[in-house]
Amino acid sequence: MELVVTIVLVVIAMLTCAGTSVSSDDRLLVNMTVVRSTTVLGAYCLDGSLPAYHIHRGFGAGARNWLLQFEGGGWCNDIETCAERAKTRRGSTRLMNKFETFSGILSDNPVHNPDFYNWNRVKLRYCDGGSFAGDNKFDNGTLVLFFRGQRIWKAIIEDLLPKGMRFANKALLSGCSAGGLASYLHCNNFTTYLPNTTTVKCLGDAGFFMDSPDITMNHTQRTFFQHLVTLQGIEQNLDENCTTSITDPKQCIFPQYLLKYITPPVFILNSAYDVYQFHHILVPPSADPRGHWNHCKLNPKECLPNQISVLQAFRVEMLTALRSFVFYSRRGGGTFINSCFAHCQSESQDTWFAPDSPQLHNQTIAESVGDWYFGRNVSIKVDCPYPCDTTCHNLIGANEYE
Repeated sequence: MELVVTIVLVVIAMLTCAGTSVSSDDRLLVNMTVVRSTTVLGAYCLDGSLPAYHIHRGFGAGARNWLLQFEGGGWCNDIETCAERAKTRRGSTRLMNKFETFSGILSDNPVHNPDFYNWNRVKLRYCDGGSFAGDNKFDNGTLVLFFRGQRIWKAIIEDLLPKGMRFANKALLSGCSAGGLASYLHCNNFTTYLPNTTTVKCLGDAGFFMDSPDITMNHTQRTFFQHLVTLQGIEQNLDENCTTSITDPKQCIFPQYLLKYITPPVFILNSAYDVYQFHHILVPPSADPRGHWNHCKLNPKECLPNQISVLQAFRVEMLTALRSFVFYSRRGGGTFINSCFAHCQSESQDTWFAPDSPQLHNQTIAESVGDWYFGRNVSIKVDCPYPCDTTCHNLIGANEYE
């Protein structure tokens, strides 16, 4: 027994030191790479730890193609919540798992990820609380917090360029939740690091956060984002074409205002009943102090007729915000807007590409994204209203990303 334990420990140590990955039939664990040259850039996580990413190298025909995936995980928009966040894996790479599971769009299995399995696939760890977009610092002599998401983004990119990304033939910038928002915010900037010959496109998964009033007509999310932008110094990094064309430049953090200024082709993957937006934008706790929506939030089958009407109105509002993009996109845009109660659908194998994955027009999300990226077919798909879609998983609960 002791010999077996010793052998296992030696194998784990060898894998960790070598920075390699552990693979099985249905699970790929990829080791963390810490960016140690970031001190010159001042790129730090909230707690001052160094930024990090996970990379699984491409091979064969995909050896010169790159997929970058921003990790999600909500935001912090005041000193108190950011100080708490800095003590967790959401604010410190010291507290993160050193191996990360690659599945869905990050899988290396052609059966599970037919179009991107052999690309260089990179997951950017999220530790700044500001969708990789801030550039500020708080220091009151006792507490120090770094809001350096923009510098983290730059540091990771500059670490990847000499590893082959500077010669990329194709590139896809993606992300989930707050990472999906980051993919919109950084899409234009991503192209500046790559050759003019690189095919660059961007995918936002569950990142199309709406500037919508809640059920009490308060703009809860707008106020939240305004505080976030101010605290973390994000405004200076928002798209200048957007900020100079709108009354409140801070609103350019919302994709619905930014979208028309994004130059590369964009794919919008979102649920019309996105669980995070349902729970935090449409019906935040502050708008429902007596918990009338609690049962509906946990199970859409428990929603009352008037609650369903509110949800359907929210769906219409999202589709209205997307109307010009969906119907008049001139830059090769794509959409997969389904009617599932879910949040983030590209990193989970069940929702990305599996026998029972969500489908629109008989296509999974993976097939639709692949058709869009490679120009095989038009990929503009919008679902019918809930509850018509029988392929949904209705994955209620977005705690991982809050």
